Amino acid sequence: MDKIKYTVEKNVFGVCTYLGEKFRISSSRIRLYFIYTSFITFGSPIIIYLIVAFWLNLKKYIRNSQRIIWDL
Repeated sequence: MDKIKYTVEKNVFGVCTYLGEKFRISSSRIRLYFIYTSFITFGSPIIIYLIVAFWLNLKKYIRNSQRIIWDL
């Protein structure tokens, strides 16, 4: 079950997992906080989530391109 959860999380940006690993908090707790704050503030954390998702994908892209350059 954990393998499926991790695979889905990696394919769906992985923002909550990244923040959980960074701050040593369970990712399910971060998801709950995100859902609660989204309802309270009418969805404004979604913009922050998308910005972090973009940043993480950009970071992964740069890291992979550097690996390709070093392999040559």
